[in-house]
Amino acid sequence: MVGQADEKRLMRRFFVIWGGEACSLVGSALVQFALVWWLTIETGSATVLAFAMMMAMLPQIVIGPFAGALVDRWNRRHVMIWADLSIALATAVLIALFAADVAQVWHIYAILFVRSAGGAFQWPAMAASTTLMVPKKHLARVGGLNEAIQGAVSIAAPALGAVLLLALPMWGVLSVDLLTAGAAIVPLLLIKIPQPSRSAAVGDVKPSVLGDIRSGLRFVLSWRGAVILLLMVMVINLLFAPAMSLLPLLIKSYFGKGVVEFATMEMALGVSLLLGGLALGLWGGFKRKIVTVLVSGALSGMGVLVVGLVPPDAFYVAVAGLFFTGFTISFANGSVRAVLQSSVPPDMQGRVFGLMGSMTVAMTPLGLAVAGPLSDVLGVQIWFVIAGVGLSAIMLAGFLMPSLMHIEDAKSEDVKVEEL
Repeated sequence: MVGQADEKRLMRRFFVIWGGEACSLVGSALVQFALVWWLTIETGSATVLAFAMMMAMLPQIVIGPFAGALVDRWNRRHVMIWADLSIALATAVLIALFAADVAQVWHIYAILFVRSAGGAFQWPAMAASTTLMVPKKHLARVGGLNEAIQGAVSIAAPALGAVLLLALPMWGVLSVDLLTAGAAIVPLLLIKIPQPSRSAAVGDVKPSVLGDIRSGLRFVLSWRGAVILLLMVMVINLLFAPAMSLLPLLIKSYFGKGVVEFATMEMALGVSLLLGGLALGLWGGFKRKIVTVLVSGALSGMGVLVVGLVPPDAFYVAVAGLFFTGFTISFANGSVRAVLQSSVPPDMQGRVFGLMGSMTVAMTPLGLAVAGPLSDVLGVQIWFVIAGVGLSAIMLAGFLMPSLMHIEDAKSEDVKVEEL
């Protein structure tokens, strides 16, 4: 058992590391904002934006299961350091390309691919480390804080991005990412992160990486509620992720607006995520967190539907719809993360989160492959209508599935934690 003094010590460590990663998120969001707008202005093509999103997703699909298994084998602090460093180096290459005025669309694709590969290691390492530093009773609240910081980043990055894009060349805008990456790496160099003790191998034979991946897959498939939740999220990503990636084109082509309105829409989403995350952090959600997930998810779908249905002269109604979407979806995201972190054994969380993330993200390129060409032909707004209806319908259907409604009945056993 971890004593109260140890809990406070670990929580202090966690929030120092969490603060550094939050700073890094600002730089990453700034890079994303700048590159998406550059692609929009240079090409004006939904297909180009969709393919850029696909390049950012593919490493998480292909590398994710292996990364998760390696996270469970390696020191998680070291994994996060190297992941953050690789992402920063990729940005440095892009800075050099823009400074030399030789950047092309395919360069953006390649850098997005490399940055995503680093993220495939960073996310499961951070998620698995959170469980060992934060008491279970506070996981939902930390999930709310994660949503809040995502919202705060969404507020800061568009505002900063719009100002910097008007005042600096692209390479100057991207340089901010190097500074924020340093803020994430320095605490990791100084602070230790607990490591779980791995389960004893049969016959003292260390399983292979593929064996670890198979064990994670068996764990997920044997948990019926998790399988249903995973399938739901896969379909939601199929619908929702393309809508968000096409947002700048919706603003430019359908509403006839520019970078200021793009920043306004992004900031509205950020404020809503911030407020929703803070509300979840204070409230904690319903007693059964899966109810919080389903109710808030269904409501968020209605907000997306509003964005797709408003006429071109009702831009600020669309802003309100997206605000409502962000506020409600933050409750779902924070709660589902808490359910998984409290239910999966710590020594398996890397591979389980890696597998589930990979299978979930795998649906996004398929949605993008369909959404890009379809939006070029029928209009960008049609995909927001499809996504809104689909999201609400899927979430409401979840109430009819007993295994999903009782997903929180499965709890992980306590495991030994090593200080490494």
